[in-house]
Amino acid sequence: MKEVFEQLVMHIDQKIPCVLVSAAGGKGSAPRKTQSHMLVDEHGRVCGTVGGGAVEGNSIAHAHALLRKRASDLKTFELYEYASEDIGMICGGSVNVHFQYISADNQDIRLLAEAAADAYETGTDAWLVIDLSGHALMLRDHEKVLGTTLPDAFLDQLGCEARTMHLEGHAYYAEQLVYSDRVYIFGGGHVAQALVPVLSAVDFRCVVIEDRPEFCQRALFPQAQDVILLEEETWENALRIGRQDCICIMTRGHKNDLACQAYALGTQAGYIGVIGSKRKTAAVNAKLTNMGFTKEDIARIVTPIGLDIGAVTPAEIAVSIAAQMIEYRARSRKQPIQKSCMA
Repeated sequence: MKEVFEQLVMHIDQKIPCVLVSAAGGKGSAPRKTQSHMLVDEHGRVCGTVGGGAVEGNSIAHAHALLRKRASDLKTFELYEYASEDIGMICGGSVNVHFQYISADNQDIRLLAEAAADAYETGTDAWLVIDLSGHALMLRDHEKVLGTTLPDAFLDQLGCEARTMHLEGHAYYAEQLVYSDRVYIFGGGHVAQALVPVLSAVDFRCVVIEDRPEFCQRALFPQAQDVILLEEETWENALRIGRQDCICIMTRGHKNDLACQAYALGTQAGYIGVIGSKRKTAAVNAKLTNMGFTKEDIARIVTPIGLDIGAVTPAEIAVSIAAQMIEYRARSRKQPIQKSCMA
């Protein structure tokens, strides 16, 4: 989606009109009902997708018609065999697609698109809001709204999941574009080196923490948001880990794991995963108990980390960890925003 906003800025700078096409809800088993967007100009699809297939092809054609009319629209594609708007897909369901016409000199949309691209770059929470009735775009962060003013009741209902709401005679679609949550990976060994690119590919922002200079090199983690050389005694003051963040512990031994788990339990991290055998886990848990941590505290720790898929190599272990974290993320984003999306 970042590329869509970057291209949108470029189109306005180059005085090229375009249409932002967004999947904005639906029902049934239709593919990509939300959180998918593409940019279309007179030459066709520039970037992005609304799910491919007939929906995408028909959306591109409709966007071209709207470019000629200089108009926006909301269209529902029915995916039933005998529906009046049947487009040759019988998976069942429907998808609402919004078409926002953007003129070649729309500086308000340019500012919004630039702010959205910046949010992706900095990892700042940001929501895209579409007024489906009035055909207007808005960008919301924790401090302000760019674009049309939104009703307070709507802002109060913003959450992590994409949703459509009806307020004051308007239908609004909202989705969170950017999440500020990060994964703090303690330990820069082989598994961490395999894990960072996998997590980054599915939009986790990784921060690697190491106390060994040879394992704390940007060259080992080119996809990480940050790689930080920190001694154990500096964790408390140097790191700010909130309930929207995750911790993965894969340090080099029992002693390091114990210190790291004790630190992690003192944070609000929503997910704490630790690599290691059952024997090591039992030994560390016994020491955590002696340090005063309760069974409820220790139950916050997921160990051994990752889904049980028979993973053996670092690359396989990385896949199992990423799968578990995707599962955790999907579950946590169903919670109210104040519990899972804001620190």
